Amino acid sequence: MEVFIEPIGRLINEFSKLPGVGRKTAQRYAYRVINMTESEAQAFAAAIVNAKKKVRYCKVCGNFTEEEECEICRTRDRRTICVVKEPKDVIALEKLHEYRGVYHVLHGVINPMEGVGPNDIRIRELLARIGEGGVEEVVLATNPDVEGDATALYIAKLIKPLGVKCTRLARGIAVGSEIEYTDDVTLARAFLERKEI
Repeated sequence: MEVFIEPIGRLINEFSKLPGVGRKTAQRYAYRVINMTESEAQAFAAAIVNAKKKVRYCKVCGNFTEEEECEICRTRDRRTICVVKEPKDVIALEKLHEYRGVYHVLHGVINPMEGVGPNDIRIRELLARIGEGGVEEVVLATNPDVEGDATALYIAKLIKPLGVKCTRLARGIAVGSEIEYTDDVTLARAFLERKEI
């Protein structure tokens, strides 16, 4: 078993709390920080603190923003709302330059095994946005896995009686994969070939 002096061990422990970062990767990150110059380390730490202080959720869609309302909500056509699980999915879809509507970030999906129900994610807020009027289509772009499909079906059942077109991304995306890691061509095809559910 490796033994680290307290400051390095603490740094490794903090890095290993990040998603997808195992113990070996956390060690590499810690060693990289130790080998930074004082000014590089301060800039790194300042970037973390700055992001934590300034980044918030858009009051309309739930995406990351520095303002009360994100730029997408302020400037885009609100007749189409694309519903995604997390803010990183917005970034993946925006890279395509195909979509001109707005987003709604659920901040999770329905997952009874994890104790996450419909009231634990931002479904009420979505229904409130639709209730304000002017929405013509809701695109359900949750991941094509069991939880994403269950969430999409649940939302579709709530939206259909409201007279709003409800579509789901086409199945160009492999089942069990995550939108964030899907290649651009597959993601673009899935988005353009979405179907009403």
